[in-house]
Amino acid sequence: MKPPIRVAIIGAGAVSDYHHVPGIRLDSRCKLVAACDADPALLERRRSEWDISKTTTDAEALCADPEVDAVVIATPNFTHKSIAIAAAKNGKHLMCEKPLGLNAGEVREMYEAARDNKVVHMTAFTYRFAPAMRYLKHLVASGALGTPRHFRSQRFLDLPETSWGWRQYKDKAGAGDLFDMTIHRIDFAADLMGPIARISGAVATYAPRDKTADGKPCPQSEVDDWSALIGEFTSGAVGVWEGTTLAKGYHLDGFGHEWAEVNGSEGSGVYRMHEPNIILLGKTGSDLKPVTVPDEFLKPAGSPRDPSQGKPATVFRYDLMWEFISAIVEGREAVPSFYDGLNAQLVADACLESHRSGRRIETTPAPK
Repeated sequence: MKPPIRVAIIGAGAVSDYHHVPGIRLDSRCKLVAACDADPALLERRRSEWDISKTTTDAEALCADPEVDAVVIATPNFTHKSIAIAAAKNGKHLMCEKPLGLNAGEVREMYEAARDNKVVHMTAFTYRFAPAMRYLKHLVASGALGTPRHFRSQRFLDLPETSWGWRQYKDKAGAGDLFDMTIHRIDFAADLMGPIARISGAVATYAPRDKTADGKPCPQSEVDDWSALIGEFTSGAVGVWEGTTLAKGYHLDGFGHEWAEVNGSEGSGVYRMHEPNIILLGKTGSDLKPVTVPDEFLKPAGSPRDPSQGKPATVFRYDLMWEFISAIVEGREAVPSFYDGLNAQLVADACLESHRSGRRIETTPAPK
């Protein structure tokens, strides 16, 4: 497909404004042409803020619009499946926020619809694009750390204990911290270490979230605000994941605490989201020390983004759109795809099943 690729955003909230629209504006190969949202007042505001003339509250109509080539889905989790399938059946390339669906069954339907209709499909696993994560992947793949033995991830946020809105109900969100935050870490662990073979998992809910931010009562939260997994990779390596929204004192300018490390037979590497242009490296007999990520890993080759501009923990997110548009223009699969989203969802679902049953759960990757 020749540029400019005409992109429509479905879900005009903060994530689209923060991640996707700036990415579109940086890339001359695409153009934002339309937006859809359930809130007409927000759409009216976006019309001027995003400089677009076409807005609608009808997602399926936008998916059928002949003047749209690709859609970005950033709506509540329970709406993803119907929108994605409609987009795929109308030949639209699609990128969708995570989790792709409420469970692996939904995600499988989305993946198969995109695959069978031969459209580019991408899961918005943003943190794969962090420079330190890209460099860590290179170090693992090149053997610089030796044989990978152990992966560990922490994602701690210090969020208010008031209502999450739709995000705190199972029929709308599926799960809480597990689907919102830990699923990112499940994905990049598999990208670094290979497929996850089996896991034991647990979740917990501590905050009732029975009041809104302005003090109005609402139904209590049904989802987790803490999740943890212990896993084994098919390679024989092991992994540990933990995430929570209730870690007091971990605000870090709104970015929260993230630490992801790979320990290999020859050395260790650590990615931290709040300093994504710095990696920590260490070998036997020495301490971990900060190392600047080499220039070639600060952004994908060809990305128009200037890594020296803006907050490092924000601007790497714009490369998500660069990859999506590149895959469309080059006629190839996007990375990470819906297939990657499906495999991460299988592991997240297994965490819930392990917690319910008290058993370790096999997590064989899905057939393509």
